[in-house]
Order: sequence, then structure tokens, then C-alpha cells
Amino acid sequence: MTPTVIGIIGIVALFVLIFSKMPVGYLMAIIGMLGFASIVSLDAALSLMARDVFSVFSSYNLTVIPLFVFMGQIAFHSGISSRLFDAAYKFVGHIPGGLAIATIGACAAFSAICGSTNATAATMGAATLPEMKRYNYKPELATGVVAAGGSLGILIPPSVVFIVYGILTEQSIGKLFIAGILPGLLLSVLFVASILIWTRLRPELGPPGERATIREKMKSLSGLVETLIIFALVMGGLFKGIFTPTEAGGIGAFCTLAIALLRGNLDRKGFVQALFETTRIACMILVIVAGATIFSRFMAVTRIPFDIAGWITSFDLAPAMIMCFIILVYFVGGCFIDALALIMLTIPIFYPVVIELGYDPIWFGVVIVLVTQIGVITPPVGVNVYVVSGVARDVPLNTIFKGVVPMLIAMIIATLLLIPFPWIALYLPSLL
Repeated sequence: MTPTVIGIIGIVALFVLIFSKMPVGYLMAIIGMLGFASIVSLDAALSLMARDVFSVFSSYNLTVIPLFVFMGQIAFHSGISSRLFDAAYKFVGHIPGGLAIATIGACAAFSAICGSTNATAATMGAATLPEMKRYNYKPELATGVVAAGGSLGILIPPSVVFIVYGILTEQSIGKLFIAGILPGLLLSVLFVASILIWTRLRPELGPPGERATIREKMKSLSGLVETLIIFALVMGGLFKGIFTPTEAGGIGAFCTLAIALLRGNLDRKGFVQALFETTRIACMILVIVAGATIFSRFMAVTRIPFDIAGWITSFDLAPAMIMCFIILVYFVGGCFIDALALIMLTIPIFYPVVIELGYDPIWFGVVIVLVTQIGVITPPVGVNVYVVSGVARDVPLNTIFKGVVPMLIAMIIATLLLIPFPWIALYLPSLL
């Protein structure tokens, strides 16, 4: 068999086995090694696997992942998320759908110190769903907003997916972080607009809550100070070039831990749990990165990525049409495969095409993160929906999926705006 045929067999086998619920990191590593062995040699494949696994787990650049994950875990276990929601509620809770809008604001703020969509959804679900239930919010609005708002963790920096994309494509992680700020804010605004329209059409979905006094509003702002300090320190340092992303992760984690200890909101049990979750999540991500690295070596020797790039660019199609096709692949793929795994699988194939067409790699990174973000709330994978379902055990899955539909429309609008107006993502990085 030719290397191309072996490569196609490997890709098909990978996608088939993914649906069997096998861990995607191990699948990519095993199929990549077997494919490389069939084209080159078994000794070369074993050597490649050992070298790539060692290089990934000993990479200085990848230490940024556990640092940012640890920062988010400490923020969760120290109650920062609850204080964010309380501050947002005091300002907008009195309007129809106000608790849902407060949830979006809290999700956006928590995403700025978390970087994980699942963690944001779980954290905000635990903090906000009981409150919305107490104020007689319909389950479809309450759970749909939490699932969609949690997805902001993948777009608003620091995002783990941006880190991995930057490492795979050798792009500046700092620029990717900063490029995600305006699109993240745009999507948050569109979420809020969706809630306002939805509750205007169906007021019973989100009855208004109690109106807070000016004094209560001012007092609640203290819950924002710590988040603003951490975000300004991490992103400001990156923006000014004072420190690298890895150093930013270390500084952010240290400051979050210091604030939690000074406020006395982090006990021994919470700290141990934060360490456990950080280790589990970081190891999962690193295994996926190692597997994707081995699989990309296999793809390189098959020449499939370069053949696809040459084949697509040979058509007499406008670059915009080709880009729309690539975005469609990510949109459909995100409904079936985890965002991080999908990006790992497809970057070796589509990235050369994007560069050949002359598109900005930073803009492309933001676009595919936004498109794959849609997949975390759409069936059959819809991981955020399942996370929220685990928090709200009395709410059927179909009710949650129904609740994310208006939010899904907002995501599609954000994507459509980002394509003709790339400056939304590129303006802030251009200032660096």
C-alpha cells in the first residue's frame, strides 16, 4: 500500500474508534505509531513514540497548562465564582432575565481566570442554578444559559485550547490570548441580547428579582476586585511583554492562591481537591497533546496534509469559499468530537491550507476556537450540557438542549461577524 492509502486507513480507524469512547490521546498515539511503523519501520516508530512522549511531558512551554488550570481550580474552591455572580446579580437581577444575564457576566469574568469550559460550566452551575430556581426561573432558560456561558472558558483568555494551538502552529500564545478578548466580549453581549429577547417574548421564563440598593451594589463590587487584579496582572504583563505565558501562568496561580489564603476562604480540603483536579485535567491534556504529536508525525510521512493543501488550492475557488468549507468541517466535527481533540486532529491538515491562502494564523485560531466552542453545547457530544445535567439532576437533557438554542444562534452570529471583520480578533494583537 502507498503511504497515502495507509494514512486514509489510519484517519478512518481513528474516527471509528473515537465513537467507541476510547481515550482519544491513546488512540492518536497508537494509530500514529502503527501507521509510522508500516511506512518507515517499527524501530523508528518506537523511537519516535518514546521521544515525543518524553518531549511533551518535559516541555517547558507546556507547563503553562497546569499553571492556568491550577489558577482556575483555586478560584473555584475559594469562592471567587460565587462573589462574581453576587456582584453581577446586584446590578441586573431586578430586570426580566436578570439572573441569567448575571450568570453570563459571572461566566465571562470567571473564564478570565479559569481557561476551561467544563470547569466554568460546573462552577457557575453550582453557584447560580439554585438561585435561579429560587426565583422561579424556568429550567430551560437557567440550564441553557449556564451551559452556553460556560463555553466562554474556551475563548476568553487564558484558554487551554489557545495554548495548545499556539504550540502546534508556533504562534505567539500571548497574541492568541489577547486576540480572544474582543470576540469573547462580543459573544457575551450577544448572549445577553438573546436573553433579553427571549424573556421579552416569554416573560415567565425569567421573572425579575429583587432590586438592590446603591449601597449593596457598591459593596458587591469588592467581589470583582480580586478577579480584576489577577486578569490585569496576567494579561497586562503579556500585553507589555514583561513576562512569557508560562511565567504569566505561574504569577496568576500564585496571586490567586495568595488572595484565597489572605481572605481565609480556602481550607485544607479545598486545596487538596484543587491539586487533585489540576493533576487530573493537566495529565489528560498532556496525553492528548502527546498523542496528537505522534499522529501528526504519521500524517507528515503520508504527505496527506500537503496533498490536501495542494488539491484544495488547485481549485478555481475564492479563498473565502475554501475558508467557509474549512469552518463547516470544524462546525460539524465539533458536534461529535471534543474541541481540543478536534483541533489536534485537524491542524496538521488545514493549517497549511490556511497559510497558503494568505489568512492570518492568529485570526484562524480565534475562528476555529469559536466554531468548535459551538460543539460543547450541541448534541451528541455537547459536553457542557452533560456537565450542567450532572449539577441539575432533576432537569431532563432535552430541556437543557432546548435551552441552548437561543445561545447557539448567538454563537453563529458571532462567527459570521468574525469572518468579514477579522479586525475584531486582530485589533488588540496589532497593538503589541
